[in-house]
Amino acid sequence: MTMDASAVPAGARNATLADLAGLLRDQQARKADIVAPATAIRASGGQLVVDDSAPVLGPDGVTMTVGTYVPTEVCDQGIADKLGIPAGYLRRLREQRPGLYDANVNGWLAGDERRFLIRCLRGESGAGAARAFLSDGYKIIDNLDVLLAALDGVRGSGVPAEVDGCDLTERRMYVRVVCEQVRALAPALLGGYRSPFTGAAGADNPVVFAGFVITNSETGCGAFTLMPRLVVQVCRNGMTITRDAMRAVHLGERLDEGPVTWSGNTRDKTLALITAKTTDAVAEFLNRAYVQAAVRQLERDAGHELADPPAAVAAVSARLRFTDAQQHDILAHFIRGGDVTAGGVLHAVTSVAQTLPDADAAHEMEGLGLRALEIAAAL
Repeated sequence: MTMDASAVPAGARNATLADLAGLLRDQQARKADIVAPATAIRASGGQLVVDDSAPVLGPDGVTMTVGTYVPTEVCDQGIADKLGIPAGYLRRLREQRPGLYDANVNGWLAGDERRFLIRCLRGESGAGAARAFLSDGYKIIDNLDVLLAALDGVRGSGVPAEVDGCDLTERRMYVRVVCEQVRALAPALLGGYRSPFTGAAGADNPVVFAGFVITNSETGCGAFTLMPRLVVQVCRNGMTITRDAMRAVHLGERLDEGPVTWSGNTRDKTLALITAKTTDAVAEFLNRAYVQAAVRQLERDAGHELADPPAAVAAVSARLRFTDAQQHDILAHFIRGGDVTAGGVLHAVTSVAQTLPDADAAHEMEGLGLRALEIAAAL
């Protein structure tokens, strides 16, 4: 059985808010979340089969969740984690020996007394997609709910912020918010830098905007998080300040067996908390005092001149475990940026992050930008 293409989790890179909302609404309509005992789950032909699951009664009538679902890479990782099977081995079995994949999964499920939450997307025909294999204590906070509640928080704050871009992957949703009216001058950070994209000089536009990034995972790949983010006007590089992040972990009470439905009261409380946290983030991160203090801290390290720039880039890349290809790109951006200081390494890392097609990798690299600055300044 092949997976229905309509069930494949849709992704987006640098999408508009409208595009992201459309993708999330489509996924929301096709979700099937099932809590099932290990005895009701089996693998067949490299796919997950859920037996004896009760029907879901929804606005469109009764929908049966029993069926066959093709695991995504994230789901396979969850299966590996929960059953104690090496993830790389399980991926290899799926690709090369699906019969052994079934034998391993079924062998470890046999006699297991736990229950698991399987997050799926129904297909229009054929097998759907199993997006995640999680503990039955996982607290579901869906991306669409997070997006709408967070936007309510931004609107309620009265601060003129706007969405600067969105990403959606199998692992996470990313929504970047910027407020260009809240800004600070950063001449020591940008005076010797030029954009590797346009050649525009930072000395002519030494401006940094306030912002933050909203992240959430529906598939167990991270908490709902709000992180402050500075945006450089001359090149739109983002500098995420991970140490000041606000988090809400997806842990809750044990879910009842069967399809997962939330009471209106529980859902309302969760969304109210997200809205409140976003309002707090706007007040804390989108103010001039915060941006000025963050810029001053960056500028303390940024002016350190590098005696051997290629060696510095190599050392930073090794410490942060960038790939050879990423190191090559960082050095190229460093050279085009023309800033032979630790600040130039920061700019190179964050500008390369913009070019990565993989949104998860891009967010991870951007989040390491300040650490790259610290390492370079200490050389």
